[in-house]
Amino acid sequence: MNFLNIAFPATSALPVAEAAISTMIASFRPLLGLGVLTTMLVVFKPLLAGMLRALKLAVFPNKTREEKSALRNLRSMLAVRNIANDLDSTSPNMAAELRALAARG
Repeated sequence: MNFLNIAFPATSALPVAEAAISTMIASFRPLLGLGVLTTMLVVFKPLLAGMLRALKLAVFPNKTREEKSALRNLRSMLAVRNIANDLDSTSPNMAAELRALAARG
């Protein structure tokens, strides 16, 4: 220990303080970046949601009213045909009538 350390104690503490400050800054830098990213996502959330919705519509377009009606008719015909298949062993006449009804559409 020399005379300058006694006269100027800050000079001996300066390297320790610099190391502590650089460690704190290094640990806060990712948190600052995460905060900026979160802020940008919150600010541009409506824009991002609209872009995702447009992308979804481009990949999976909405069905028209006619397509929805045709799909509903197909499902009901398949349901009637399944009921006819279940009734085939117990009531063949009823099964034949249900198949004829399903064939009409």
